[in-house]
Amino acid sequence: MKTRKAYYSSVLLIIGILILINILSTDFFVRLDLTENNRYTLSKATEDIVENLTEPVTVKAYFSENLPPNVAQTRQDFKDLLVEYANLSDGNLVYEFINPNEDPQLEQEAGQAGISPVMINVREKDQVKQQKAFLGAVIEMGTQKDVIPFMQPGEAMEYALTTSIKKLSVVDKPTVGLIQGHGEPTVQDMAQAAQALTVLYNFENVTLTDSTEIPAKYKALALVAPKDTIPPMHLAKLDAYLAKGGKLLVALNKVEGDLQNATGNLVNVGIDDWLSGKGVIVENKFLTDANCAAVTVRQQQGNFSFQSRVQFPYLPILTNFSDHPITKGLEQVILPFASPLTFSGDTTVNYTPLAYSSNKSGTSTAPTYFNIQQKWTEEDFPLGEQTVAAAIEGNLAGNTMSKMVVIGDGDFAINNKGGGQPQPVQEDNVSLFVNGIDWLSDDTGLIDLRTKGVSSRPIDQLEDGMKATLKWVNFGAPIVLAILYGLFRSQRRRLQRIKRMEVSYE
Repeated sequence: MKTRKAYYSSVLLIIGILILINILSTDFFVRLDLTENNRYTLSKATEDIVENLTEPVTVKAYFSENLPPNVAQTRQDFKDLLVEYANLSDGNLVYEFINPNEDPQLEQEAGQAGISPVMINVREKDQVKQQKAFLGAVIEMGTQKDVIPFMQPGEAMEYALTTSIKKLSVVDKPTVGLIQGHGEPTVQDMAQAAQALTVLYNFENVTLTDSTEIPAKYKALALVAPKDTIPPMHLAKLDAYLAKGGKLLVALNKVEGDLQNATGNLVNVGIDDWLSGKGVIVENKFLTDANCAAVTVRQQQGNFSFQSRVQFPYLPILTNFSDHPITKGLEQVILPFASPLTFSGDTTVNYTPLAYSSNKSGTSTAPTYFNIQQKWTEEDFPLGEQTVAAAIEGNLAGNTMSKMVVIGDGDFAINNKGGGQPQPVQEDNVSLFVNGIDWLSDDTGLIDLRTKGVSSRPIDQLEDGMKATLKWVNFGAPIVLAILYGLFRSQRRRLQRIKRMEVSYE
């Protein structure tokens, strides 16, 4: 009886300890983030921004409930993020979750705030139906507010939330200039990049002239796809800007392709010697790559014409990036009609390659004719990886340290090329451009957050034989283990019986 009482006391004591630990763990806990990109760890930039809030911030999260698990996880991830922010802010950030589907008035409130629903398929009682889903948030600080209209599952939620808070709390935005005067695109022609940059900067056109100096207010400048010759006097103005510690991004077309006429030509804007003096040469060649995008081609067979997609090595797809803040998190960038870079500097300049073509690359001299029907073989790609983007640091002009980013293509982030309907560009193309500007001019650390999200990790494709083997192993292994365990227990009991019988004899 005493043993049974002691047993119940022990059980009650263990339950009490578990309850106490559970209560204490809500305030005192340790968490390990074992994900590859530290997905669940707040960045230093976020910590700095949230800890230094001077006014209370309210986050109204408009999220629908009872969604499919893959979508509902976005709500849980955002809630976990808000808990971290609230803990960091020392009471300056509060949040609430609202389910707009509960009440038409709440749905109207979300719509007026700028959060539109998306339609998703939901399976219910073996039937698929469509349901409105809200996945957005409104961030308020004083009389100002910012909206995250939709959170794509897997996207960088920390970047969206932190930049919204930063946008509301920043007092004086630094200015970034897009150089004009030589046929370059305007800010309006780079709508996607401009939208991303205006979160932290005033992004505006700046025209170079012979008589005026570049104003000191520009924290960084971008020279993108000039078409006309740049006068030596303008290059001297850039040197004067760099000599004062200025930062410059150069995205240059040394060659250009015309798919309508199937021709490729050289572009000379008079900047080669100036760039070479900084330590970089953009070669007068087309880069070709076996890993490339496709173009649509109209083909004729008899009386029939049809369109087909053809791989076009003059549109390299970059997937090979160095470990650098500018390229961190990028997965795929397309550089149409790009040129490789080579280093021409010395030890006084720090040259860092940023992005490479694949290990099956080649080059083609300009001018050239594009044979769309060409059957490309391994022999057409005799070169290994070619550098197409690089960062350089050093005394690039004068005795003051300055920085440049050089990219061997000028069109990769332009939405509107030569008028007509603007075309969207890949998100990673925009991120490459914006990250370059951030690295040159930003000191908040938000550059590390832009591409922080769930990386695409597709499952490796297996041969049919391997699939069948794994299927039968998956099916048979539990049965075999159960049989082996049964045999083990049977043998063990038999030995126990024999042992008891031997004891009886004695």
